[in-house]
Parts: sequence; structure tokens; C-alpha cells
Amino acid sequence: MSQLRWWLLILGVAFFAGLTLWELRRPRQARNGEAPPPERGRPREPPLQLPEMHAVEPLASRGLPTVELPEGSGEFPVLEPAPPREEAPVSRGAEPQAPHPSGARELFPVPEPPAAAPPVVEWPPDEGRRIVALRLVAMQPDRFAGRSLRQALAAEGFVLGRFDIFHKPDETQRAILSAASLTRPGTFDAETMDSQHFGGLSLFAVLPGPRSPPEAFEELVTTARNLNDRLCGVLQDEGGTPLTPARIATLRERLSGEALS
Repeated sequence: MSQLRWWLLILGVAFFAGLTLWELRRPRQARNGEAPPPERGRPREPPLQLPEMHAVEPLASRGLPTVELPEGSGEFPVLEPAPPREEAPVSRGAEPQAPHPSGARELFPVPEPPAAAPPVVEWPPDEGRRIVALRLVAMQPDRFAGRSLRQALAAEGFVLGRFDIFHKPDETQRAILSAASLTRPGTFDAETMDSQHFGGLSLFAVLPGPRSPPEAFEELVTTARNLNDRLCGVLQDEGGTPLTPARIATLRERLSGEALS
């Protein structure tokens, strides 16, 4: 019985000695950089390497703005709100002004332009008058839109006036040229003109008038050409003949001969 105890004691001491040696051997292998043997049956995988991460800009470069105060001043500047603007009193019966579309008040309101005064029409009696006329006809099958016709006449200085036709005044507001519609009765209605269409215009000068016959004729030809440039029609004489340079020269000579006689 005593021998069995001695054998068990010896085996226990040997077991503890072997376990102590094995534990001491493991950290020595780790310090020497030895890797544990790979497991049998599985391929060895390469170690995972992560990419290095760098900031685009160093954080220290973005500093806060520095506010420098004048020397000797121990107080910080304080922003005070602007005083409210005084509103002009509104008189009784006056309508309040609408705010500006951009949100700012107009410092200098633009007044509406006054309506042009109608030209003074002073035609001589029927027995003593001479009319020189040209025609501006729309190309078939087109017709002049009323709005375009009105704008073209206004650009040449014509104003709707006496007899419900357009007149072109001179510096003294006397009519030197007139424009009527080729469609009877030849008049224009300011309220409905923009929505209508017209086949053409009759441009004429009544002689004698504020200008001499040659000057009135040259003004008539120049104005007719300018209107044609805007409206893209066809220029004709009073009888419907195309207004060529030769025809203009013939009318000019005829008018000069009548003036001399």
C-alpha cells in the first residue's frame, strides 16, 4: 500500500514538472518570433494589410479668424440695430403705395409719361388742296396685325388724332403726313386696333402744308420706306404701281413741275 502511494506521488510530480516546462517554453517561442505551425489540411492565408489613411488637409491649418482690437481699448465693439425709418404720412383719400417687387422701396418713383397731344390738322379747302399719296400693302395672303401696325406707326412719330386716323407732326405739332387704312372707311379704333388685321396703309401729304412740296414728298418717301422695313409689305404709288426708283423720280419731277407752274 505504501509503494502505491509513492508511485502516485512520483507520477503527480512528473506531471506537474512537464506542465511547468511546457508553459515556460510557449512565451520563449513568441519572443523569438516563431509562428505557430500551420494546421494541416488548410492553406495559409496572407496577413490582411489595411491602407494608410491620411487627412486631405491638416486640421490645424483651419484656424479661427483673429479679430484685432486697437491698443488701449478694453471694450469689444457692439453692433447696434439701425433706427427704424420714418414713414411718410398718408393723406386722406390717397392710396397706399404697393411694395416694390424686389422688396425694396423705390427712392424715385417713375411717373407715367403723359399722353401725346393730338397733332394740329390744318388742311386747305378742297378746291385748293393737292394730295400726294403712297400705299403700303400687305403681301398676300398675309395681313398686317393691328398691334404691329400701331407700333410701327408710333415708332415713326405718328399719333392717332383727328378724323380717327394717324398724323405725323413736325416740331410745331402741325401734321405733315397722315396715314389711313386701305379698308373703308379708313379709320382706326384705339380700343380694338390691336386685335384687328389690316390689308394696308394709305400714306399721304396734303399740300400746301407746313413744309414745301419737295420737302413733304421726300418725307413721305422716307417714312414709307421705314414703315415697310418694319412691316415687310409692298410699296406702291396711289394707283397701285410698284414704287420703284424710276417711279419715285417720275413723281418727284411731276410734283416739281406743278410747283413751278
